[in-house]
Amino acid sequence: MSTTIWNDGRSIALTKGDTATCEALKAGQLYAIFLYNASGEDQDIPVNVNIGNGFPPKTVTVPGTTGNKGIAALALVSGTDTQTVSISISNQQSSGKVDAWIGSVGMPTNTSGIENMQLPFNGETHSYGTRDRYYAVPESRWYQLSVRSPQTQFISVQFTENKAKVFINNPVGDPANVIIPTGTVALGANYEVIKPQGVPQVITYQDQGNGQQKVWMNADSQQNSSDSTIAAQYL
Repeated sequence: MSTTIWNDGRSIALTKGDTATCEALKAGQLYAIFLYNASGEDQDIPVNVNIGNGFPPKTVTVPGTTGNKGIAALALVSGTDTQTVSISISNQQSSGKVDAWIGSVGMPTNTSGIENMQLPFNGETHSYGTRDRYYAVPESRWYQLSVRSPQTQFISVQFTENKAKVFINNPVGDPANVIIPTGTVALGANYEVIKPQGVPQVITYQDQGNGQQKVWMNADSQQNSSDSTIAAQYL
């Protein structure tokens, strides 16, 4: 049972009775708390997400898995709602372990345990592993982003300052089970879910750069990230 100051959003591990608190969220930024079941048991783990007295806490159910092979559950938090967010696992939980980190255009500031890399806009294909974080400031011109994966329900996230796009290759089921908004965060207003058009293994997304940094992070397991890739190029 421990309490962790989590202002750098780094990769941490929580077990029953543990709490981690970040007091460094910034207004105008959208954050995702990535939660992975690291217990090695096929048992769901409820994680409490508390953003302060103005909003009721949310319970995020992190899917059970064996051998750390499950996808992440995401809690979306707005820095406009709160500067502080806490996550915790009840002391009544029989067992279990969760790996967690915070993703955004500015988080984590401590990338220990995260592969933090610049994404070149030259059309080259790059592997897209579980702990991969790509960043870029696209020029003010049209570009195309491609996310490819042969894996079922492969989830990744693109962050800008105050919005997120959740890409789901080969979708099955309801993504709302693992993408949990908090506070005023709402589908359509702060985030959107993008699925393939035509070929289920490929998401091709076109956008314009505007001088703002963008960040791409994987929300899937290492096993399910096998052969998954990301690429960007100007048009």
